[in-house]
Amino acid sequence: MAMAVGGGKRVQANINVTPLIDVLLVLLIIFMVITPLTPYGLEAIAPQPPKKDQPTKQDERTVVIQIEKDQSMKINEEPTDFDKLGPRLEQVFKTRAERVVFVKGDPDLDFQTVARAIDIAKGAGIDKIGLMTPKIEAGE
Repeated sequence: MAMAVGGGKRVQANINVTPLIDVLLVLLIIFMVITPLTPYGLEAIAPQPPKKDQPTKQDERTVVIQIEKDQSMKINEEPTDFDKLGPRLEQVFKTRAERVVFVKGDPDLDFQTVARAIDIAKGAGIDKIGLMTPKIEAGE
């Protein structure tokens, strides 16, 4: 609010900020409501266990990277290593539309080794990478 000092009747140019504060508060409330609803996090998928009434036939289109305790690696039971992993994945997925791979690491293995395999797979253009755990593999 402005206060006129002096006896003269002059026109004062003051901005009425009350409507601006109202708009600001409405925008603040809108952003406070929307912010918790925004999704964030790591996109990861997990293979689903087979249903009890279906036969447990392994799909030949599924690609699984297995990493053993000694850091030896296999792609669908075919031996490979970290240097050949990226080109081999590019070769496997060259003709496939669906680019999904699962990584299965030994429980005693450092996660850094598994993360390196995931990084190489992402670099090879794989869209979705899932992690296989012993519980999922057992079908529980």
